[in-house]
Amino acid sequence: MEFFRRARVQTATLGILPGTFNPPTRAHFALVRAAAPRIDEALFVLPRSFPHKRYEGATFNDRVKMLETAAAALLGNLPYSIASTEGGLFIEIARECREAYGPGVRLLFLCGKDAAERAANWDYGQPGAFAEMLNEFELVVFPRQGAYKPPLALRQRIHVLPLDASCDGISSTKVRERIIRGGRWEHLVPAAISSMVRQVYGRIPSV
Repeated sequence: MEFFRRARVQTATLGILPGTFNPPTRAHFALVRAAAPRIDEALFVLPRSFPHKRYEGATFNDRVKMLETAAAALLGNLPYSIASTEGGLFIEIARECREAYGPGVRLLFLCGKDAAERAANWDYGQPGAFAEMLNEFELVVFPRQGAYKPPLALRQRIHVLPLDASCDGISSTKVRERIIRGGRWEHLVPAAISSMVRQVYGRIPSV
């Protein structure tokens, strides 16, 4: 794990938000703020490779810079860090976090319903693999185009929290699509990075 910013705090519970951040949106930060009462530190993770998406659009450095700028503007007193990992699966990220933060830290992945379902249904090569992974981390799931109901057997390790309904339809994909079409997109991203988003995606022919 490579840190671009690391909070100087004693962390008992770490809230991990992995993503492509292509670009960061208001919804990303809404998830972190909603989880803030449950965590000591938020960690934004930008994997070097993704299991389900190609690396395209903004450069890695552009994404880190947008994250840094938006987090500084929006997170106030909540300690936060920004890092990259080699792997993109939750279990790969969890193990890199465990190495960086130590064995005693509780790891909570913050994600929307879509990401939780994708992680639970991913083909890991053996039955019951995801349930076994939840011995190493937990999920905090927010509604995204519908409520999420964790499997009964996993409810001790998957927690559901509410989220501001205005964030439900916000996605990085929607931002990029609106930029291409010439539609309104500024309200979907943190105001602190709107000029950066315009500059970065204005120079990309197709995102």
